[in-house]
Amino acid sequence: MHNEALSISGGYRGRFAPSPSGFLHFGSLVAALASYLDAKIHQGSWLVRIEDIDTPRVVKGADSAILTALEKFGLHWDEQVEYQSQRHALYQDTLSQLKPDLYACNCTRKMIKQAGGLYQGHCKSLALDFNDHAIRLTQTHPVYQFTDLLQGQVNVPHALADEDYIVKRRDGLFAYQLVVVVDDIEQKISRVVRGADLIEPTSRQISLFKQLGYTVPEYAHIPLVVTEPGFKLSKQNHAPAININDPIPELLRALSFLGLDVNDDMKLSNVDEILTWASTQFSLAVIPNELEKSIKV
Repeated sequence: MHNEALSISGGYRGRFAPSPSGFLHFGSLVAALASYLDAKIHQGSWLVRIEDIDTPRVVKGADSAILTALEKFGLHWDEQVEYQSQRHALYQDTLSQLKPDLYACNCTRKMIKQAGGLYQGHCKSLALDFNDHAIRLTQTHPVYQFTDLLQGQVNVPHALADEDYIVKRRDGLFAYQLVVVVDDIEQKISRVVRGADLIEPTSRQISLFKQLGYTVPEYAHIPLVVTEPGFKLSKQNHAPAININDPIPELLRALSFLGLDVNDDMKLSNVDEILTWASTQFSLAVIPNELEKSIKV
């Protein structure tokens, strides 16, 4: 799988894809750092993509603040930053390709929750008009298990793998599950290194790669940063922004979280020196293969 992905893309291509719903916090820094270092040890390209497709959640100015923070931490991207909000034509083209497998759905979240939490195909035979309804994709390539480079074999409940899922929302916005795959295809991403909170949707993304006829990237899901079991650092949980004016302590803390053996003397180094050292020490093998890892706050 690894060689096939690399041969098709022309080399290692990784990415960090933050949503601008808030500023960069420690959990985001860990994910950015892991994907950056993995790209560098493979002499690959590291891309940054702003996932601003869910416009109601976008915080004004957060995108530029995130990019500034990455630069302060020495995480320089290799190609132009892409914004999902500027790629609607690409997503619509993909929906056109998938049209034979699409249908409209008027089920609400409440209805689905009452039916057990997973959509049961209620609208599939109703031939509803596409306007003012959500659009679902018929699942033709269900993925019941996949291999994660860090977490090993991941088993997916059959009901979840078989579910027809939304690719365009009732409010007209394209769904994350569609756009993330279309973006990874268009940008020729060969490996996705990201937080373990996204491990469950991965099976659905793999199925869409297959349905569209493209090579599936490799996936490595790093431990989620939590302050206590089940409580992740996230923008929704109002995690504090990282201190971009004094990046070295946070950078060393993130490297330690990823399993690297940092020491106090490194506080006297600069960001570039630390990253150069880290690129000689990092590998996926040093990262704890657990779904979440606690930190003290």
